[in-house]
Amino acid sequence: MFRKVLIANRGEIAVRLIRALRELGIASVAVYSDADRKALHVRLADEAAHIGASPSSESYLRMDRIFEVAHTHGADAIHPGYGFLSENAEFAAACADHGVTFIGPPARAIRRLGSKTEARRLAKQNGVPVVPGTEEPAARLDDARRVAREIGYPVMLKAAAGGGGKGMRRVDTEAELESAVRDASSEALRAFGSDEIYIEKLIVNPRHIEIQLIGDVHGNLIHLGERECSMQRRHQKVLEECPSPLMRTRPELRDRMGEAAVKLARAAGYANAGTAEFLADDAGNFYFLEMNTRLQVEHPVTELVTGVDLVHLQLRAAAGEPLGLRQTDIRWQGAAIECRIYAEDPDHGFFPSPGRILHLTEPAGPGVRVDSGVYPGWEVPLDYDPMLAKLTAHAADRPAAIARLLRALHECAVTGVTTNLSFFRDLLRDPEFAEGRLHTGFVAEFVERRPRYAPDTLLDRLAAAVAAVHTRDTEPERPAADPLRYSRWAREGRRSMLR
Repeated sequence: MFRKVLIANRGEIAVRLIRALRELGIASVAVYSDADRKALHVRLADEAAHIGASPSSESYLRMDRIFEVAHTHGADAIHPGYGFLSENAEFAAACADHGVTFIGPPARAIRRLGSKTEARRLAKQNGVPVVPGTEEPAARLDDARRVAREIGYPVMLKAAAGGGGKGMRRVDTEAELESAVRDASSEALRAFGSDEIYIEKLIVNPRHIEIQLIGDVHGNLIHLGERECSMQRRHQKVLEECPSPLMRTRPELRDRMGEAAVKLARAAGYANAGTAEFLADDAGNFYFLEMNTRLQVEHPVTELVTGVDLVHLQLRAAAGEPLGLRQTDIRWQGAAIECRIYAEDPDHGFFPSPGRILHLTEPAGPGVRVDSGVYPGWEVPLDYDPMLAKLTAHAADRPAAIARLLRALHECAVTGVTTNLSFFRDLLRDPEFAEGRLHTGFVAEFVERRPRYAPDTLLDRLAAAVAAVHTRDTEPERPAADPLRYSRWAREGRRSMLR
């Protein structure tokens, strides 16, 4: 097992990884930008190092600085978390060149599955159904026109080199195509360094369902079931659950989708954690969408339902240990639902709401899990995704999980920044959501029918305003933290624990 692991990430996922490392007796090294000097992951890590200015292009995406820290601090492995360099095949390959282990899949598998067009080809070759579309990136506008006419409108333009809704455009008519291609290519270039896009037939109102995979270097590869990820705004997930409500009427679908995902990953020579994403309909049809060659944001719902710690398995698999699990060992118990708490305004197009967190109350109690990267006094920066935390509830079944998550949401309070907490409270009470009639356009439709200012939402806002004034008037500003001072404390605590 590793002695010391560098975490090439920030926020709640860095905190999650630090805690997993400490449970296994492994030292952690955090990296941070100017904006993250006082971040929670820096405070919790055993060691910490500054790697650059606030923009990710000058810090978290700088391979040279990350490798320099790894050598200086004696790290023998790097965990990339998700986002940033997590799906960068060149970074994974460079880890081996620098004598450190990349905690993720082999670089060759990332190359094959990280390219959406290459992944589509591999899926088709192995009998995994795919959405009709291009096998190669559309090089010119004329190519895009020809393909769109062949498969029929509406179509979806997507960035070939990445996901998360970046470089994605819906096109309903040929008149919209030229501007959509231009905008999608430009956004893809800014987000991923490549302006290549590809075209798919748009499946109207499907479910977005993904299959969690885990494997080792000895050829063992299994799936841990599905996650329903249809609750999205701007093509980005905001609420996920396991199991999918679709499995109540189509129980055989989990095995079919799981087998397809394993077949595809095995063909790519996959190991470690990854996720195959599919579109599905209520009739039981499903189509391969893409492969995420990393740990997913929403992994907690799978962990709670299966009882499997995915980060522990990632670390053990990367260290060369056998998986120790067979497909028949996996059991699904109860239901878990996760909501992503963002500093954003759901009443104004989910626009980001950076600022200082004045007060924070995190929920607790049976079946409640909080994965957080913030604290009172923390300044939510403009430079990164404004997710503050993930709140997950696990219970015996879906209705009980909804009730538990609602209870937890009412216990949760954040002042100083606008959040989407009230949006989730309303969403979980929606009859359509309760019935599990979900699809990727659900959130957009719900926003239209949601009361602009529900009674409890107005009360929440008034309470938040009062709490903000009280906090400002009665509490001194949190003193600036020296990250290395906290790190030394953490390091000594870990050493005494190990003794």
